[in-house]
Amino acid sequence: MAEEVLDIEMIAMTLIGHAGETKSLAYHAMNAAKEGKFDEAQELMRQSTEEMLKAHELQTDLIVREAGGEKLNVGLIMVHSQDHLMTAILFKELAKEFIEVYKRLEQKADKK
Repeated sequence: MAEEVLDIEMIAMTLIGHAGETKSLAYHAMNAAKEGKFDEAQELMRQSTEEMLKAHELQTDLIVREAGGEKLNVGLIMVHSQDHLMTAILFKELAKEFIEVYKRLEQKADKK
């Protein structure tokens, strides 16, 4: 039981780390686009997606375990990790939209 709790807590902490990187990379991508560095923004968003996929893999593994009948001891740390992941995914989507807006603004400025 104690080993399982430790396993779930380690997974939760790893999820938090990947979610944090997802959000941080998306934030830096948005700032790069704001400065007109669209290639850099695209690369940072690619890296953000990689981090998000790592988090999703962990989350999916837990879902599969539970769906397979394993009783998981889900505590506050796991709930917190899910909040982090959800927030990171939302932020990443908003950053993607901002990057597109910055591209369009630059295109309009170039036409003048």
